[in-house]
Amino acid sequence: MSPRVVTMGETMVLINPAESGPMKYITDFKKSLGGAESNVAIGLSRLGHDVGWISKLGADPHGEYLRSFVRGEGVDTSHVTTTPDAPTGLMFKERRALSETSVYYYRHGSAASTMTPADLPESFLADAEYLHLTGITPALSESCRETVFAAVERAREADVTISFDPNLRQKLWDDENEMRSTLLELVGATDIVLPGIEEGRALFDAEEPEAIAAACLDRGAEIAAVKLGAAGALVADHATTERVAGYEVERVVDPVGAGDGFAAGFLAGRLRDLGPVESAGLANAVGAFATTVAGDIEGLPTGEELEVFRGERDAVYR
Repeated sequence: MSPRVVTMGETMVLINPAESGPMKYITDFKKSLGGAESNVAIGLSRLGHDVGWISKLGADPHGEYLRSFVRGEGVDTSHVTTTPDAPTGLMFKERRALSETSVYYYRHGSAASTMTPADLPESFLADAEYLHLTGITPALSESCRETVFAAVERAREADVTISFDPNLRQKLWDDENEMRSTLLELVGATDIVLPGIEEGRALFDAEEPEAIAAACLDRGAEIAAVKLGAAGALVADHATTERVAGYEVERVVDPVGAGDGFAAGFLAGRLRDLGPVESAGLANAVGAFATTVAGDIEGLPTGEELEVFRGERDAVYR
């Protein structure tokens, strides 16, 4: 049986520091993994939904680790391919108490950057209900860009709903105009768009959430959910626009991955037949929960944990 949601994109081995401080002075690290699309896939799986992930890994121990881990989280990895001609990507995090988390990528020429439309499985995509994409994948290479647009075309032909998180990574683009035109084309070709304020500023020259949402809808999206961090989100369709309050977190440990948690929560809401506003509320909760643990996926909640966090049930201690 094909999964209800399919994601596609690069996942890298994440080298996470054991403590905060400048990278040059840190000597103790822990291995984990991170990648926007697999983060969303794992988030959905933990919430009880069937999800698959399409990617390409190097024929190396890092690739073996990533495939094993993602599969162990209940994600269908049957269409993750391997190449001996390129390595699996790596990234290092740097956390500082008085500034934002920094991430250093070692992904140029990675296995995932060699993806082509030939790597797309026909029925796996066509039989899904949702395809989730980000703006990271088309930035990796020309062939990745072609692969993303081929996936969009096949999904639209099969009436698969497409969600898109622009997930701006300006360092990956050589040309800012090309970045803008590519991501705007994807906004116009997808059904659900999940931008943040930074993406709104870069793509639409807009900073107000209402203006960002309106710009997404004007380009063809059916729903726009603008992420506002701790303030929650603004969600809009062609009938209504509404702000949805966020969740207070006493101590934010690691904000990286919160946006992917938001995407997982929003899609989980749609899979439960919730409306855009209710889905945004669920998304806010997942995103907030994700910030409480170091790592991209470690803080993504199970359905039971999310219900306790939202006050919908009492904690059960085992």
